[in-house]
Amino acid sequence: MRALKIAATGMSAQQTRVEVISNNLANMSTTGYNARRAEFSDLLYQQVTRAGTINSADGTVLPTGVQLGLGVRPSSVTVNVSQGALSQTSGDLDFAIEGRGYFEVTLPSGLAAYTRDGSLKRSADGLIVTSDGYPVVPDIVIPDDARSISVSPEGEVYAYFNDRVEPELLGQFTLSGFSNESGLEAAGDNLFLETAASGSAIVGTPGTNGLGALRQGYLEDSSVDAVREVTELIEAQRGYELNAKVITAADQMLAATTQVR
Repeated sequence: MRALKIAATGMSAQQTRVEVISNNLANMSTTGYNARRAEFSDLLYQQVTRAGTINSADGTVLPTGVQLGLGVRPSSVTVNVSQGALSQTSGDLDFAIEGRGYFEVTLPSGLAAYTRDGSLKRSADGLIVTSDGYPVVPDIVIPDDARSISVSPEGEVYAYFNDRVEPELLGQFTLSGFSNESGLEAAGDNLFLETAASGSAIVGTPGTNGLGALRQGYLEDSSVDAVREVTELIEAQRGYELNAKVITAADQMLAATTQVR
């Protein structure tokens, strides 16, 4: 009775889909979050009769065969790389990337990580860091006596002082792009790690080489579409119920077989 195992793989697949949807809905308010989508592939097929086999009766070739599928499996959880809406915050250290690109940060281990979460902060030493305290590359230090800062769309950081008319250039933000953004490894805390699938980071100035521009005083909202996610949640629930009914039907068939006298 293959139906039992096949329906079990279907229930497992729909459970995975629900887990992905629930993670999307949980991150509806996460800055710069990109929605995920579960994708599936059919399993191996048992070739009871192969197509093209010669019929032993008259020597003709069978145009079709008998192929029995063995179920479904999760093939990938793909990141939908699309920009969320920009929300105005008016914060000096709030930045949205309008277009492609990631901020590079340095982890305590020394490894490089990448994020689109532009809600940056200022450390006790004046260094620009993320909300978790990871320094943004390149290091930019804001002087203690700076009245305010201004960042151009190209990433140039200027500081304004009470005793000066002209602003001082503190440095310039850079952005990192990847040939395959979906291949980045999600590490939590709005961070991604480079992988062999994503390719090496291509560092450049905002607004050049296909990289997006910076928008100071804005943050990127999550790209999760709540209506779509709830619709897919209903579909996944119904799919789970249908596979459960298949298991019930197979169980009843097995019960009828064991009762034969």
